[in-house]
Amino acid sequence: MSFLNYLINGLSLGSIYAIIALGYTMVYGIAKMLNFAHGDFIMVGSYIIFTIVSTLGLPPGVGLLVAIILCTLLGITTEKVAYKPLRHAGSPLAVLITAIGVSYLLENVALLIFGADTKAFSSMISWSGVSLAGGRLKIQGFTLVSIIVGILILIFLQLFINKTKSGQAMLAVAEDKGAASLMGINVNKTITLTFAIGSALAAVAGALMCTAYPSLTPYTGAMPGIKAFVAAVLGGIGSIPGAMIGGLVLGVIEILGKTYISSQLSDAIVFGILIIVLLVKPTGILGKKIQEKV
Repeated sequence: MSFLNYLINGLSLGSIYAIIALGYTMVYGIAKMLNFAHGDFIMVGSYIIFTIVSTLGLPPGVGLLVAIILCTLLGITTEKVAYKPLRHAGSPLAVLITAIGVSYLLENVALLIFGADTKAFSSMISWSGVSLAGGRLKIQGFTLVSIIVGILILIFLQLFINKTKSGQAMLAVAEDKGAASLMGINVNKTITLTFAIGSALAAVAGALMCTAYPSLTPYTGAMPGIKAFVAAVLGGIGSIPGAMIGGLVLGVIEILGKTYISSQLSDAIVFGILIIVLLVKPTGILGKKIQEKV
């Protein structure tokens, strides 16, 4: 039962990584850029929830809703101010450096506003969970909620992409921006919508992450953001199901590595497995080879 418990906990952590990775993979798949400030959107959403719940005394649900709205607006603003002017830059390196700059900007603004002290984040989930097998298998409420939320988000995104006009526009822009523009699709609006969805997912992931690890600093989103990027690459960056699979695999590997090998080496194990996977299949688990037009 212990192994099964660890496996379920790994799926719970992996679901959080998957939600973050979905933001990475959508932006990359459609805008063909890596938003390395995405992890810091998690931190911003977490601080918004912390302020509303701890300072204003409002319910956690209100805090989460406000965080989703404000993070969505932050994502839209960041895309328009920082990334859109560089969209036609000759080298993608300019956008990458800008994303890193946005990341440092958000971290330092949080440092100025909230200070460097660690804030205690209150759990947003009061459900104690369930007991199975005569009480030998105890599954915490948070664990089940994070897995369920991850699955629901995956289903919603798949339906949105495949069943709505905006989703079809995203697929067209991801395939060929020029052709999509000639067909009457507003490429700029589509990319902005993608950033909005990814930023909203970051707020949800921030709430789940800080519930799992109830401490909050201006650098809270840095390592989860990097690991989620690893999950996106592992699953095949640009693929929504791939991001989900990559996140779940990463979470299980991390928990089992901490439990059975070494808690100090768990991160090294995660990145080591990524290197092995990329050597065997560079496109990731569900990634496809893309032929460059010349």
